[in-house]
Amino acid sequence: MAEDHGGGARGRRRAGAREPIESPYRALLGALPRRERELDVDGVRTSVFEYGPEDAPAVVFVHGFRGDHHGLEPVAAHLPGFRIIAPDLPGFGASDALEHATIDAYASWLRAFVRAVAPERPGRRLTVLGHSFGSIVVAHAAARGPDGAPGLGGAAIVLVNPIATPALAGANRLGSLLALGYYRAAAALPEAAGLAVLGAPPIVRGMSAFMAKTRDPALKRWIHDQHDRYFSRYASRRAVLEAFEASIRHTVGEVASRIAQPVQLIAADRDDITPLAHQHRLRSLFPDARLAVLTGVGHLVHYEQPRQAAAIIRRFVAELADAAAPEADER
Repeated sequence: MAEDHGGGARGRRRAGAREPIESPYRALLGALPRRERELDVDGVRTSVFEYGPEDAPAVVFVHGFRGDHHGLEPVAAHLPGFRIIAPDLPGFGASDALEHATIDAYASWLRAFVRAVAPERPGRRLTVLGHSFGSIVVAHAAARGPDGAPGLGGAAIVLVNPIATPALAGANRLGSLLALGYYRAAAALPEAAGLAVLGAPPIVRGMSAFMAKTRDPALKRWIHDQHDRYFSRYASRRAVLEAFEASIRHTVGEVASRIAQPVQLIAADRDDITPLAHQHRLRSLFPDARLAVLTGVGHLVHYEQPRQAAAIIRRFVAELADAAAPEADER
């Protein structure tokens, strides 16, 4: 398989590319303190972006396939008073790739990342959030290991647009196989041709149009612009292919019964990736989970309804804090 070992499509800007469309959440995000750094996480150079006060309750954000930290910024913008820690997943954004991007490798990296940026503190519970493919990574990282210990310690788990349906089974099978062929072809072609296929504007725009459900023309233009700018920032074509294969071969449900921590699922009634009935079934697989359903939105909850998602997260964190208070008093 031909492979590009350089910077992939990072930082590429098409000749004559237009200026960015201003985010509708810019003012809220701009009001938050912002920090940026790089960490070595199990040998992987990882770019990390933080928002909010450094001493606030921490929430780790894990973005989805082909995205980077920008995707979850609208949710961060609606969570002042929290310390949001948003890495670029290995192989995407500005982070280096894993040697082999299996789901186990992603989960191992996330456990090491959480230990590095938010070690456990008495009386202060960490929350870890994953969106879409990030929900699979977070779930596998949180699942109990052979020793019975939770993979992310006592961290509470939030899964947004969780992947509950096997991509290679049921109604999504044909589309997933076609997409797999697309990513395999892009990885096998000579470098220039492969990069052109992955970043082809009609394909990127088609993916964006498929997922966006908003009827607000301005919001839809901004969503398309976000995908145009950040959907093709990756370390290599191999990294994209391996991540896609991990995303279609695994689900949250396959490890749900091994996640002992409290879980908040945030689903959408128009999500074409995982039908709502499957989200209700997914909730029943966890020992301790609750499900919130947002209406009129699909797989892009983080872009289209970040305020509503943030409100659910805030209530979940408060609920757990209230439940822990009597236990702390008894001690």
